[in-house]
Amino acid sequence: MERRNTIQKELVKNAVISLHGHVTADEVYDFIKKEHPSVGKGTVYRNLNILVEEGAVRRVEISDGSDCFDFTIREHYHVKCIECGKVFDVDMDTIDLMKKIRDKHGIEFLGFDILFRGICPKCREIENMEDQK
Repeated sequence: MERRNTIQKELVKNAVISLHGHVTADEVYDFIKKEHPSVGKGTVYRNLNILVEEGAVRRVEISDGSDCFDFTIREHYHVKCIECGKVFDVDMDTIDLMKKIRDKHGIEFLGFDILFRGICPKCREIENMEDQK
């Protein structure tokens, strides 16, 4: 079933692109609400899910936090700062791990996400300033 393009869906997609990062649904909602206060939170969540299904936006599942939405669709990896919680792209070639699986359980593997942990430069700078005190 092909879904129609709606103004709300376009607003949500443009918000993810404009925010240029790995944004939560709440951040997308807050961004849209400034210019379009009549758009509800449910509408934003629903349209984010539709955009993910259509392949226009990528969902980055964060195990100990809110899922993020990424405008970069190609296969790539992420790193989450353990201090501030922000998510960044990792600059490295992807590995086709799906070809390396030796399935002994009859599972149909559909995909994967790799999330590294680290400390971003901003948080590292704050740590260094605190260490110098």
